[in-house]
Amino acid sequence: MINKQQEIGLIGAGLMGSGIALSLLRGDHRLTILEHPGNQPLDALIKAGAQTCTSASDLASRSDVLILCVTGTPQVEQVLLQEDGVLQGMKKGCTIIDCSTAIPSSTLKIAKLIEDKGGKFLDAPMTRTPKEAAEGRLNLIVGGDADVYRACLPILQSYAENITYAGPTGAGHKMKLLHNYVSLGFSVLLAEAAACAHKAGIDEKAFCEILANGGGGGVVLNRLRPFIESGDTSGFQFSISNALKDMTYYCALAEDQHARSDIAQSVKTAYSAAAQAGLEQEPLPKIVDFFSSKFD
Repeated sequence: MINKQQEIGLIGAGLMGSGIALSLLRGDHRLTILEHPGNQPLDALIKAGAQTCTSASDLASRSDVLILCVTGTPQVEQVLLQEDGVLQGMKKGCTIIDCSTAIPSSTLKIAKLIEDKGGKFLDAPMTRTPKEAAEGRLNLIVGGDADVYRACLPILQSYAENITYAGPTGAGHKMKLLHNYVSLGFSVLLAEAAACAHKAGIDEKAFCEILANGGGGGVVLNRLRPFIESGDTSGFQFSISNALKDMTYYCALAEDQHARSDIAQSVKTAYSAAAQAGLEQEPLPKIVDFFSSKFD
């Protein structure tokens, strides 16, 4: 049963976090959002019942559950460990749910710090897009204590459609990096092929149709297809800088596990080169243009 009396805090009401907030409010949860420059406009969320707070420490002191939806490991560590941060104000028994994409070795250290102060921790990174976040239809990959996971499941179900328990603390972030490596690897491979097809005079629609009907079909093609065919980036707003960050994190994970990363390093190099070419803040489909122009 959902406990609607729990106080939920949210740090990071950006493209994804604002959708999570909307879904929580639609489920009549009591929600307070940290005010900071990275947020999307909060007017609609406040109108829907959200409260706001200007201090991470203060937010943590009033939250039974605190959701972090920030960019990555540096931001997670900052909001938790800085002066007037979450750990300074967190009350005993509070559960921190980290929805970011993060380096698992940092996740384990952070979880221990939280638990040493009497808190609980879940790493619950997400897949899908801001559209699904606002619809309450995200995919979540959760790591942490199984009892804590079960206790938080009703809250997670408010903003997620598919929830997979991956294992102990850190398993969620490890699996998210594995997922993103596969997705981003497919993306850069498809982008390079699309650029080659263009130079070879292949019709874009025919290129996509043949792949869709054969071995190239799937989620990645569906996301990149509108750009390949008509230059539309609206369906895949993930930035090249975020892709590079995730590949950097994946390569760190592979190194920590003493696993081969030959192909991953090449994928990372491709995103790094695109970022250095001025496409850092562009949506990921624009990497097709990078490959098209690289040898012009």
